[in-house]
Amino acid sequence: MTPKNRICIWYDREAEQAARFYASVFPDSRVGAIHRAPSDSPGGKAGDVLLVEFSVCGIPCVGLNGGPEFPHTEAFSFQIATDTQEETDRYWSAIVDNGGRESQCGWCKDRFGVNWQIVPRTLTEAMAAGGDEAQRVFATMMTMKKIDVAAIDAARRR
Repeated sequence: MTPKNRICIWYDREAEQAARFYASVFPDSRVGAIHRAPSDSPGGKAGDVLLVEFSVCGIPCVGLNGGPEFPHTEAFSFQIATDTQEETDRYWSAIVDNGGRESQCGWCKDRFGVNWQIVPRTLTEAMAAGGDEAQRVFATMMTMKKIDVAAIDAARRR
């Protein structure tokens, strides 16, 4: 059954590879139906993979192989909450070490061009606390690429 709402992500031609990668990395993620183009189009040929239904951490998505016209930007990202440094490291490494690249403040980009935020819950909790705690944590975060949980926790306690 098609969900009432799902995220549609435009890929050049690698929607199936991306979906399979995400399903291999994140819990509660899977690849569903794969739909092939019924005829030729500007982005591909009849029989090529056109749509891929998948989920990332339980969020329903569809990948559309639409061609190179619309590349990914940081205007869209998946935000993955983590509980430990080990979990943060695991997801970060899965993305960055498999053809992706680091950015700032917990952001990275996968080899397909999709942006990710790998965010320890302690960071989110500190920002929600507001005041001096949020200011200290924010200043600490601004110096990081991958988030260092111990450094965030230390900033929370200062």
